[in-house]
Amino acid sequence: MPTYEYECKSCGYVFEKFQSITAPPCKVCPKCGGGVRRLIGKGSAVIFKGSGFYATDYRSEEYKKKAKEERAENKKEEKGEKTTKGEGEQRKEKKEKERS
Repeated sequence: MPTYEYECKSCGYVFEKFQSITAPPCKVCPKCGGGVRRLIGKGSAVIFKGSGFYATDYRSEEYKKKAKEERAENKKEEKGEKTTKGEGEQRKEKKEKERS
């Protein structure tokens, strides 16, 4: 539902009203009771609330598993423990060898 902006013709009070598109426009100023006119709004951005709007919300189980493994590898590397190389590192080394 959009928010409409109104201005009182008598006192100049500007206010917003959250109402349905099909609802009739407001006609009375809530402050002085005078007549109002609807202003042309500047528009507003779409607001997405809740889950399901980001690519990360629908990650596959395989992706989540690999991400978890990579985090574990990174933690081991930070502690100085020896780890096996991930697919990305293996590809990088292969490309470097091919260039040589």
